[in-house]
Amino acid sequence: MSIIGTRVLRREDAAILRGEARYVANLQVPELQGALVATYVRSTVAHGLIRSVDVSEAALMPGVVAVFTATDLDLAAPRPRMPWIPAEMARPWLAGERVRFVGEPVVVILSETAVAGEDAAEMVVLDIEPLPTVVNPLDAIADDAPRLHGITNLAWEVGPDNPDPDLFAGCEVVVEGSMVNQRLAPCPLEGRAAAASWVDGRLTMWLSTQAAHAAHGALAGALGLDRSSVRIVAPDVGGGFGAKISTYPEEILVGWLARRVQRPVRWVETRSESMLALGHGRDQHHTFTIGGSRDGRVQAYRLDIVANAGAYPAMAAFLPTFTRLMAPGTYDIERVETRARVVVTNTMSVEAYRGAGRPEATATIERAMDLFAAEIGMDAVELRRRNLIAAHNSPHTTATGAVYDAGDYAGALDAVLAAAGYDELRAEQARRRDRGEGPLLGIGVSTYVEITAGGGAPKEFGSVRVRDDGTALVLTGSSPHGQGLHTALASLVADLLTIDPEQVEVIHGDTDAVARGAGTMGSRSLQLGGAAVVAATAELVELARRVAAGALSTAEEDLVLADGRFHASGTPDVGIGWAELAEIKELVVDLDFEAPGPTFPFGAHVAVVEVDSETGKVTLSRHVACDDAGVIVNPLLADGQRFGGIAQGVAQALFEEMVYDSDGNPLTATFPDYGIVSAADLPSFELVAHETPTPYNPLGVKGIGESGTIGATPAVHSAVIDALSHLGVRHIDMPCTPEKVWRAMRDARSR
Repeated sequence: MSIIGTRVLRREDAAILRGEARYVANLQVPELQGALVATYVRSTVAHGLIRSVDVSEAALMPGVVAVFTATDLDLAAPRPRMPWIPAEMARPWLAGERVRFVGEPVVVILSETAVAGEDAAEMVVLDIEPLPTVVNPLDAIADDAPRLHGITNLAWEVGPDNPDPDLFAGCEVVVEGSMVNQRLAPCPLEGRAAAASWVDGRLTMWLSTQAAHAAHGALAGALGLDRSSVRIVAPDVGGGFGAKISTYPEEILVGWLARRVQRPVRWVETRSESMLALGHGRDQHHTFTIGGSRDGRVQAYRLDIVANAGAYPAMAAFLPTFTRLMAPGTYDIERVETRARVVVTNTMSVEAYRGAGRPEATATIERAMDLFAAEIGMDAVELRRRNLIAAHNSPHTTATGAVYDAGDYAGALDAVLAAAGYDELRAEQARRRDRGEGPLLGIGVSTYVEITAGGGAPKEFGSVRVRDDGTALVLTGSSPHGQGLHTALASLVADLLTIDPEQVEVIHGDTDAVARGAGTMGSRSLQLGGAAVVAATAELVELARRVAAGALSTAEEDLVLADGRFHASGTPDVGIGWAELAEIKELVVDLDFEAPGPTFPFGAHVAVVEVDSETGKVTLSRHVACDDAGVIVNPLLADGQRFGGIAQGVAQALFEEMVYDSDGNPLTATFPDYGIVSAADLPSFELVAHETPTPYNPLGVKGIGESGTIGATPAVHSAVIDALSHLGVRHIDMPCTPEKVWRAMRDARSR
């Protein structure tokens, strides 16, 4: 009996709950004994010329070992993250001539203790002459906008310069609108952290990262080292959500500092630093046009994207690629036109954030469908059903060129509607409106499809070895940060080897131990990393079968593997186990699994909200989700990913936003101001099962880590607007805070 589909408990939790997890901040290894502490002094001005930096008093403070500014660095000039970005927009290691966002590092202090570094930082005097700022990306593309880098603020543009004048030809109804996917802070419980030690000319760095091998290349390149002279170790990582894919200047400088002073150095980001300077997410401004017939057939869709890259273009320079690709969502729209512009502003750089370009596409097409349904007087669910792509088990190519592997979008929609009791909810809404009773009831529905393991060659490394004692060692290029990947991989390998999962050790995130790897992002780990490990294990079993056949003088086809032993069929008492086989021959298989393409999970969500008509407060009373990620290996792990994803999707719709004032000062740089979601803000989510296997890997699995985020936001957003629709409210920008909702009701009533 296969272990696939079994709710296996997470192996990782015991150490975390006992406080035994090994994070960079509490890492105790000989190489870091006596480590100095790095403290960064950051700009409090969003845009300005650096006239002088006085570190003389700071250098004399007790416990201070050294103080460095940009002029002290001998690193090669940095380059933009994406090759198509102008060289002038590369982020400096430390700001030397100009600062471009609040939180940009200008000085780094090395001290014996963190307290000494904080005290010394207070003594640094920065003389910065303020310059005009621009925060809103729509303002940044204006001709008279302040120029951040001495050139245009437009970092990248893709799509037709002139819209197709015939795109909406033949459409009986055309609806226009705008949509803002607001800026979000990733808020991992563990912020960034780095530690570095040089021994015999070789650098070892411990990083809180999602991609150890990518960091390996970034560190070696920045420091001018051969890759063999650098080792990266990712110990336990307390969340990433995309922001820890990148390797930031603060982390790279830790390696440089350790080499410069010939002592180990450690840096642990504070929560305040994390809110200011850990890559933000989303911040895309969309305008859209949707057209079709009065009987509900959508025929054309146009999406124009203005993406805020922040001061220095990073992942934001790539993410509109996903947004454009996924623009039509689950709908069979014949004509789709997209355009994207990426601009720089005086804000922190935008990086990948859970969903990374796909939630933005879904939020807008779902809003467009709601508005189109309202315009023609059709139920929004019925409009969706009439336009969904037909169920398919072979690839389907959309108007934007996305090749969906397999999907049953109507099946997911029907399943979630039945579970939610959609007709009964609409009846209850009508009853409340007729009688004027109770809080306003809103029902929102979304369908979505997303891309996982995208953004490059879908490939990952896996290795399986049987050791002399019969236990197994798994090496994976994936890099978990809370998903339960150790449990999943150990379970799969144990199942194939017919041993206990406790006999399987999984190693990740160590570039000395694991030959190569892409890391964990884009919900790729199980479908690529898991597939690699499963393929390696299957190959190892066949290798062992040949060895066992020789040892037992039995034909290979007559051998049975059970309870960790090979034996001839019908004679279970005579066999040979893994430990004995490993003594006869080295049992190890390394391989790289490469999929024919990315996979496209999909689903449908129903959100039910109640709105206080006096205060505008929104309460999410129910959330029902059907997320189809192909075959579910461990429902316990998948449900955990869905719970977390839905929570973050709800947070975007109702609570969270990283806000800057017109001078570029962050206004939501603490958890209370930012409005981070908590369990008290959420109902118990209702999860609906639905599995459509993908043919792209032997497990049939797709990614599950971001689906909840993508489906939840538009459903909750739609529910809030639906609650107010009878008052004449057509749109509210996210997050739908009580103030925004109250103002929308007030304005509607005044009309």
